Amino acid sequence: MINTICVIGAGTMGSGIAQTAAQSGFYTLLFDINITVLEKAKTAIEKSLQFLVDKQKISADEKKNIFERIGFVTDTNDCMADIIIEAIVEKVDAKVAIFNQLAEVNHSEVIFATNTSSLSVSEIQAKVQQPQRLVGMHFFNAAQVMKLVEVVKGEKTLDSVAQTVYELCLQMKKTPVMCKDAPGFIVNRVARHYYLEAMKLVENGIATIESIDEIMEASGFKMGPFKLMDLIGNDINLAVSQSLYDACGQAERFKPSQLQADKVAVGELGKKTGKGFYNYN
Repeated sequence: MINTICVIGAGTMGSGIAQTAAQSGFYTLLFDINITVLEKAKTAIEKSLQFLVDKQKISADEKKNIFERIGFVTDTNDCMADIIIEAIVEKVDAKVAIFNQLAEVNHSEVIFATNTSSLSVSEIQAKVQQPQRLVGMHFFNAAQVMKLVEVVKGEKTLDSVAQTVYELCLQMKKTPVMCKDAPGFIVNRVARHYYLEAMKLVENGIATIESIDEIMEASGFKMGPFKLMDLIGNDINLAVSQSLYDACGQAERFKPSQLQADKVAVGELGKKTGKGFYNYN
């Protein structure tokens, strides 16, 4: 039974997951080694909850109670919970290191969930202490808003662990989908061309960034591809493309865009840096 949730990484995704967990009634720990990032997350969550108050989605008292259910921590020794959800950098070794470190301070029945959007869950499992208790739990940005969660079973994931995480998603009022561990899982495999083809159109001088976003939004998409990449973060989006490209034998259809690589190279990562395909300053 899940009572306490610990989220590792207080970036945009991590803070969104933490807010979701707290709103669902769970005592939640949000960990980051960087106190500045943690303070920024605290401000973002407070602002997000106030938005819900202003929209009369929750009361001021509910906002207070939700916020009080979140503990902001910088020491891994404080990260004791029934499930650990990591939302850190998309590097296998980094994820393995934090899972193994936290295995030392948690009980044997703890569940380890990776929010990876592109890395192999089975590859992460191969290097952790309790591979059978590791599962993919892929939220979508913004985690406190988007309903979908991909629950990804690695080669060694226990059925009971995957089912517990599936049920946890339902408790969080999410729409979970069980899927196998494959490059890009389901959504990123299908959606990759939403981004890549849009960037090809710009690179080939066929359309502008603004016109593509306008057309796609007029067609029913909530966000055009460039606005969405800026929200996700161009560094993260590029990393997913690269991971999928490599995992699929460098198939030409998944080749990362030079346009996006150039943005990342100069630090134009999107909303989080104030500039990406659009200027937010």
